Amino acid sequence: MKPDPPEQREPPVSETALVTLGGLPPYVVQDRPEVRYFVERFQTGYRRAVVERWLSRSGRYLEMIREIFAQRGLPEDLVFTAMIESGFDSVAVSRAGAKGLWQFMAPTARRYGLRVDRWVDERLDPEKSTRAAASHLKDLFATFGSWHLVQAAYNAGEMRVARAVQRLRTSDFWQLSRTPLLAEETKSFVAAIQAAALIGREPDRYGFSVTPEDPLRYEVIHVPPSTPLKRLAGMSGTAGGDLQRLNAELRLAQTPPGSPYALKVPVGGASIMRAAFRREAAATLAAAARRGAPHQPARGAQTGPSARNIHVVKAQETVGGIAKRYGVSPAEIVRWNQLTSAARIFPGDRLQVTLAARAEKEEGQGGFR
Repeated sequence: MKPDPPEQREPPVSETALVTLGGLPPYVVQDRPEVRYFVERFQTGYRRAVVERWLSRSGRYLEMIREIFAQRGLPEDLVFTAMIESGFDSVAVSRAGAKGLWQFMAPTARRYGLRVDRWVDERLDPEKSTRAAASHLKDLFATFGSWHLVQAAYNAGEMRVARAVQRLRTSDFWQLSRTPLLAEETKSFVAAIQAAALIGREPDRYGFSVTPEDPLRYEVIHVPPSTPLKRLAGMSGTAGGDLQRLNAELRLAQTPPGSPYALKVPVGGASIMRAAFRREAAATLAAAARRGAPHQPARGAQTGPSARNIHVVKAQETVGGIAKRYGVSPAEIVRWNQLTSAARIFPGDRLQVTLAARAEKEEGQGGFR
């Protein structure tokens, strides 16, 4: 038995005339054939199980996303953009290379402050990417003044939607959707989000049996740079795979060089890790005392290698040019940074440009394992 069609939710005034306390209008779900099509589609065949899995998985992130959106004055129903983008999968990767809950392409991610380089890809960090998505959605609303056009632009890009609005001289998404000015994918994207919002509000009404997963909980502790997650997992009493899942943005399963890294650990893991670092420091001090040597800072107790050992890539720079600047060979730069022969470097990448041993000899101090 199919549910009653979704109730009419479109007010008799324009979307921009309805202003919330945060200064932005609510997200309006409309009773339209395009929306009803996706409501029925999501209930049919194998798609029902897929949507139930999305709704269950959403429990990990909904609380966090809604809190961030509330801070920015955004309507909470915008969370269902992530449901259609990624199925609430924080490590989803598209064929085009978009990643994470919000399926950012790398240039857009960088524009909104996310770090994307060979060490770290913050598109895979649920909280950081959600903050970037909130900023992006708010910027798009400032441009288009309609949540439907915002979601169209999120899918198709600002320029394509702006050209369609200008050519047809309307900001009504559904009018634009009746023309070839928008791609079929974009038309379906907006209608699917509307359907997801209806189902997400009242899954039982639409016949979905959902047990939401527990919200993602973790603590943050600053740890040394260039440290393998395997070692940190042992120090925090955490399984290596669990720590890697919490820090999926670390592309090489180690913290990046340069400065201490804010690592996510399971609740209770931070205090265990701090105790482990204190034990290491005490052991180092005791060993130095036995040798009668001056005390060296304990490994894991410093802020990491000197910034002089890390080079931040600028526009037009090459591996060869960087190697020449620091008096090392290109092969050494490639080896120290685990580059492949075909790897490219991009502005903002952080490259290690001296060996730790060389830096220790020059600076007369210990580094991190």
